[in-house]
Amino acid sequence: MKLNTIKRAGKSHFVNMGPIRLRQPFPTQHIEMIDPFILLHHYGPYDISETNNPFDLGPHPHRGFEPVTFLVQGEQLHRDSLGNESIVEAGDVQWTTAGRGIVHAEGPTKALVKKGGTIEGIQLWLNLPAEKKMMPANYQHEKSEDFNAITSDDGNVTLKIIAGVLHNQYGKIATQTAVNAFMIDAKANGEISIPYSNTHQSMLYLLSGKVIVNNVEALEFDKNQLMEFQQDGEGIKIKAESDSKLLFLSGEPINETVATYGPYVMNSQTELLEAMRDYQMGKMGFLPAN
Repeated sequence: MKLNTIKRAGKSHFVNMGPIRLRQPFPTQHIEMIDPFILLHHYGPYDISETNNPFDLGPHPHRGFEPVTFLVQGEQLHRDSLGNESIVEAGDVQWTTAGRGIVHAEGPTKALVKKGGTIEGIQLWLNLPAEKKMMPANYQHEKSEDFNAITSDDGNVTLKIIAGVLHNQYGKIATQTAVNAFMIDAKANGEISIPYSNTHQSMLYLLSGKVIVNNVEALEFDKNQLMEFQQDGEGIKIKAESDSKLLFLSGEPINETVATYGPYVMNSQTELLEAMRDYQMGKMGFLPAN
């Protein structure tokens, strides 16, 4: 397999969002987006208790993209204007298609707050093409144990297929565009190769540990944590130097103008103004405070 050239490796810098401090590997000054992926946030690990609960996001709207949560530790309560209410646990994935509009809220469950614990996760914003930005909203929640998984030949790497396909194994999440999303747990010295289409833009994000990618460059926690690849090969190769957790993402670029404002991802400023107006008029639904 011809390996994709590494385009760049970057840090996962901290940013402040109100009371929340989290890592934002992109967008940055150097990486505006990795089409079709708009934003990646790595939140936590936060120590949650009755006296410390920074990650409690009340009702807020989205339109024009798909906000996706990969929960690594803890448990979150999700509620939305479609009437969904679910407890998302460690290893679960919630995949919201905002489409024409949805209002949702998420935060640690009351049980986690009461007993105390840790919460950590990834939030990904996946763009929708113009033709699908006003589609009906939808919500998918898949449990950790239900995902198809592949084990490396050496038995030291487990790869969960969240969305897309690998070695004829398919993800449980139904996607609106061609994307792969794999969560990878590697023990020290574990190796795995990941083939995928060279029509995809692709990246690898390290949540913990240290790995060598394509035999040439390291991803190491608190140093370089995001790696982006050229579209000049057939896949990538990972070898873990210590126990590591990673998220691999690839997708067909949409190649459309992107206009963003707050919780909206559209194609023009006019559409952003329409989104704000529609939310204020209640056209994205309602969700009472919990």
